[in-house]
Amino acid sequence: MDFGLVLQTDPPASRVVSLMKRAERNGFTYGWTFDSSVLWQEPFVIYSQILANTSHLKVGPMVTNPGTRTWEVTASTFATLNDMFGNRTVCGIGRGDSAMRVAGRKPNTLARISEAMKVIRSLARGEEADLGGTKIRFPWIKEGAALPVWMAAYGPKALKMTGEEADGFILQLSDLYLTEYMVKAVKDAAVAAGRDPSEVTICVAAPAYVTEDDSPEALAHAREQCRWFGGMVGNHVADLVARYGEHSAQVPEELTDYIKARQGYDYAHHGRSGNPDTQFVPDEIVDRFCVIGPADKHIEKLNALRALGVDQFAVYDMHDAQEATIDAYGTQVIPAVNA
Repeated sequence: MDFGLVLQTDPPASRVVSLMKRAERNGFTYGWTFDSSVLWQEPFVIYSQILANTSHLKVGPMVTNPGTRTWEVTASTFATLNDMFGNRTVCGIGRGDSAMRVAGRKPNTLARISEAMKVIRSLARGEEADLGGTKIRFPWIKEGAALPVWMAAYGPKALKMTGEEADGFILQLSDLYLTEYMVKAVKDAAVAAGRDPSEVTICVAAPAYVTEDDSPEALAHAREQCRWFGGMVGNHVADLVARYGEHSAQVPEELTDYIKARQGYDYAHHGRSGNPDTQFVPDEIVDRFCVIGPADKHIEKLNALRALGVDQFAVYDMHDAQEATIDAYGTQVIPAVNA
């Protein structure tokens, strides 16, 4: 199993680079960041520094979207980084929750994501792409250039499109039941489209918090540090409920039930521990969606995820134990899972 580290690009950027270097030393092979240009610093500038200060770490956004950047600019940015440092980038892409909404726009449609994925991937590989009737190609791309495009998804149509078109699937929660349900939906869609389902990389991303023991006090603190994640996922779930209804065969109620007490969301606290808009998230959801507890509990859950077909676990490391979590994974969790 591969392991990734997910960070927000809060200033100073030097700290983001430092944590990514620490992650690589501890056996992580991917470095991801949020991509929301109003809320955080520009990630692609920071990727250049991460790549220059690491030897093999692959980097990318979790996730970018096709609305805040023109597609040829996105493709050119990835391709430039790959030309400078080797093929060490991944384009994670989605509808654009915080990036679009804080700028007063609606998240992108699936049709727009589909078009963007094709254009970005083709251009970054040196192939020709059609930009609304104008065909273009980057003349400076070298032979062998590659850019995998991984799509973030929750709803049935998005899961189907991921299986049909994306190189990878990003699932932002680690609940075992929902992971099995959604991975199956993606793999089935890949098969129906005539693809080899093993060619779709499965990446589960969730907060991880390693505690010294399983005492009530330690677990309670870990839950408070990770409760924000249920609120972040709740934004996407709320969109699904609005589209498909509160009770729908299209979306499992294991995903939708918990947002009934959700009242609103302020993106000023997005992805941060102590987010006051996420108190509606019950402990049960924190335990299911995140990975908390002593190292042996992490190892147990990650082995279960791998058995469901998960190729990578990406650690959301936004809490008060960033270095400690990276180190605990490097010394205890990653060696045990990949023994």
